[in-house]
Amino acid sequence: MASLIFKAKRSLLEKVDGIGTIRAKSILKFSDFEMAEKELEFIEKYKIQPLVLTEKNYPQRLLNCYNPPAMLYYRGNADLNSSKIIAIVGTRNNSDYGKQVAEKFLKELSSENILIVSGLAFGIDGIAHKPALKNNLSTVGVLAHGLNKICPPEHSSLAKEMILNGGLLTEFTSNSKPDKHNFPIRNRIVAGISDATIVIETGVKGGSMITAELANGYNKDVFAFPGKTTDTKSAGCNILLKIIKPFYLQMLNN
Repeated sequence: MASLIFKAKRSLLEKVDGIGTIRAKSILKFSDFEMAEKELEFIEKYKIQPLVLTEKNYPQRLLNCYNPPAMLYYRGNADLNSSKIIAIVGTRNNSDYGKQVAEKFLKELSSENILIVSGLAFGIDGIAHKPALKNNLSTVGVLAHGLNKICPPEHSSLAKEMILNGGLLTEFTSNSKPDKHNFPIRNRIVAGISDATIVIETGVKGGSMITAELANGYNKDVFAFPGKTTDTKSAGCNILLKIIKPFYLQMLNN
């Protein structure tokens, strides 16, 4: 029975693949079984797929990253181990230029079997998800909170569409709030689950630059679209272009 794991000796738990010393201690200290029962009811009610680190349906790319989540919660139909996965990230306060770049780029990808990943936030994230759906590309939003809500709520309709052609993914349990510190944690999944991260408009600081740095640290490809030298919304992209091979030049060489 599954309940026996809470009665097992720590030395035995530590030998189980994927548990280790820290998780073994957490298991033996756990006592909030009422909360766990409610979480199971929520998972069953909304047909959420728990993805455990040791199982084959867990996003395998994350296993090559530092500190992958022990469990993920997924609602959708996209294959999280697709052969081609691209993350598209950018500022929440995009310009018309950023919107045009994102929409044109996603349209050009429509003939490719690519899974598009982003964070379902305002700005470039939402803009990336929408044309992906429009061009029949599966798209997954990685959330910084539980699956019991959508943040921002203005993207609720978009999220429903994504569940039918892509999905929503999070490591946070159902009642987790979109606290500020959750977003950098979320970004490591966006970077780690993808083969490449493409940045479309970003300042020198913010979540997009964190995601790009994480992706680079995971030995993933990082690309950025250039902007005007005087445009603060592209300042981060222009910095990235100094240290990575410019995406537009690579496209010309293909």
